[in-house]
Amino acid sequence: MSKLFKWLGIAVGLAAIVVIAIAATGWLQAGRKLERRIDVSVAALALPTEAAALERGRYLFNSRGCAECHGANGGGHKVIDSGGLLVVAPHISPGPGSVTAAYRVEDWVRAIRHGLKTDGRPLMIMPSEDYNRLTDTDLGALIAYARQLPAVSGETAVIQLPPPVRVLYGLGLIQDAAAKIDHSLAPPAPVPEGPTVAHGRYVAQMCIGCHGEGYGGGKIPGGPPDWPAAANLTPGAGSAMAARYAGVDAFVAMMRSGTRPDGSPIAVMPFQSLAQMNDVDLRGLHAFLQSLPPRAQGSR
Repeated sequence: MSKLFKWLGIAVGLAAIVVIAIAATGWLQAGRKLERRIDVSVAALALPTEAAALERGRYLFNSRGCAECHGANGGGHKVIDSGGLLVVAPHISPGPGSVTAAYRVEDWVRAIRHGLKTDGRPLMIMPSEDYNRLTDTDLGALIAYARQLPAVSGETAVIQLPPPVRVLYGLGLIQDAAAKIDHSLAPPAPVPEGPTVAHGRYVAQMCIGCHGEGYGGGKIPGGPPDWPAAANLTPGAGSAMAARYAGVDAFVAMMRSGTRPDGSPIAVMPFQSLAQMNDVDLRGLHAFLQSLPPRAQGSR
């Protein structure tokens, strides 16, 4: 019996050494990954100045999540404080202390479309995979609107990762913003706006960060442990869409209210932004989601 306990002790000790070695490797790799440079050719956009384009930029800023993280005035605020994960989105208005104070147009494009800092290092938390497929027209309108926000004082960016999250990032199990993007893709061509599958596919790009490229939902990579899994937006098994929102009016009501048909609230979803979406975008989004092939819950 004593020999058994001895060998068990040795096995436990060896396992602990392996775990510590893996954790140390992940920790060190995380630092190297955050310092890597990604060379992306970024061309400056011609920013619009006409009122209609700035209004389009305002709509995108408020309905696509920019205001959700950076605030309606661009001053930034605390976005996540849960499970040891602290994220304070930075100040992006033209005011003093803004991270965008010295940005050229190319730098805005690099951050929004590619998830990169001005020097080519990756942004750790930035949903650029949701914005990578914006047309040049929409991206130019969004940047033009953000650049003319009133100057305010704002927040300094903070990203505090719990040690397990940093280790998982270093081991490649969680990705930074830049790693989620195919940087070689050309900007998409515009599609006519309407309650159509084609337009809905364009709008639905804003959903992939949480629900996945296949829209099958599942645990959100890098999210706090108390966050629920993202819903399956396809008509597959466990689909929230098939069960509750097969009708477009019910879907629009949910996106505007943040509640289910029974009145219960839906957690985590950015309803401050989603409630700002117009009927054309919402009805197109519903048409696209209804057209998806079925996937199982959690398949992302």
